[in-house]
Amino acid sequence: MIQVKQIYKKRDIKTFVDFPTKLYKDCPYYSYPIRMDELNMFNPQKNVCYGDCEVALFLAYQDKKVVGRICAIIHKEYNKKLNVKNVRFTRFDCINDQNVANSLFDSAISWAKNFGINTIHGPLGFSDLDCEGLVVEGFNERCTFEERYNFEYYKDLIENYGFKKDADWLERKIFAPKQVDPKVARVAETIKKRYNLRFASEKSKGKLIDKYKDQIFDLIDEAYNDLYGVVKLNERMRKQLLSEFKMFVNLKYMIIVINEKDEVVSFGVALPALNNALFKSKGRLTLPAIFRLLKALKKPQVVDFALLAVRPDYQNKGVNALTMKYLMDNMEKFGVKYCETNICLEANTKINQTWEYFPHKQHRRRHAYIKSI
Repeated sequence: MIQVKQIYKKRDIKTFVDFPTKLYKDCPYYSYPIRMDELNMFNPQKNVCYGDCEVALFLAYQDKKVVGRICAIIHKEYNKKLNVKNVRFTRFDCINDQNVANSLFDSAISWAKNFGINTIHGPLGFSDLDCEGLVVEGFNERCTFEERYNFEYYKDLIENYGFKKDADWLERKIFAPKQVDPKVARVAETIKKRYNLRFASEKSKGKLIDKYKDQIFDLIDEAYNDLYGVVKLNERMRKQLLSEFKMFVNLKYMIIVINEKDEVVSFGVALPALNNALFKSKGRLTLPAIFRLLKALKKPQVVDFALLAVRPDYQNKGVNALTMKYLMDNMEKFGVKYCETNICLEANTKINQTWEYFPHKQHRRRHAYIKSI
């Protein structure tokens, strides 16, 4: 018999967070998040996104053993933006049992209907910077730290419940070229001179980020506004993201392009890959794990592309070539083997065309699903 419980207590939330650690204990491709970050994610006192969301966590039990989990999120700002009545699902994990999957989705939907919801979609998190999408292609490589791996059978469990594909994300490996394509180099230099652009710089990472942080967030909101599942970052979310990611940023792999008015027109950042550093400790910050993290941050062999945003009035002018050339030059200069793009919407042709100028391999695909309820 399968029993699904909505959970509230700290010990149950720990069980919720730790369930994938047990489920994927023999899987070499799973990427462990930092456990404390996941615990904070589902703590209303720590996660500012709770101010804009209704959230419910569920655990499925069979013979008193946890066999699945799911989180349901009603993002009120997203629903208001698109005039929809949607509930998102995230952190869906379960054993290969259709009845368990059905029970989890039934519980999430039953809870959501109390709020007048008529559609469920996902996997989607609290924001566009949370993990998204279900892996449907590319199961033989470890996922990035920013995203999540899932077993191949998840696709059948979700589709058998009646979900239909709603969007696709692609992931690529971008290899550091021995020499950047001369065409890209020429375009980058021409664009730089034509629009009087330059790279922002300060004496320290802290000063650089503090000076331009508001413009960067405004740029991200403006450039990403029409993309799938995106909600603008309010002031509380901006402060939280800064505190979470500031320590992971390496100036070698961050670029801020400004114009003659000192306005940010493009921003790109890649983060040192942390998935391997956290694998042995399964996301726990043990002393050896901290040493591995520090080593990965200082001299990464792989970087994960986090963000690339160009101000709308500078799009289609080649500014992204300037940004990518800078990052690729530094990859080659500092010995980075390759860059993981993380997820890019298949429909986002502007960014997908950018990768075509560099040696790359499209190695993973993710689906977002939707179902009327």
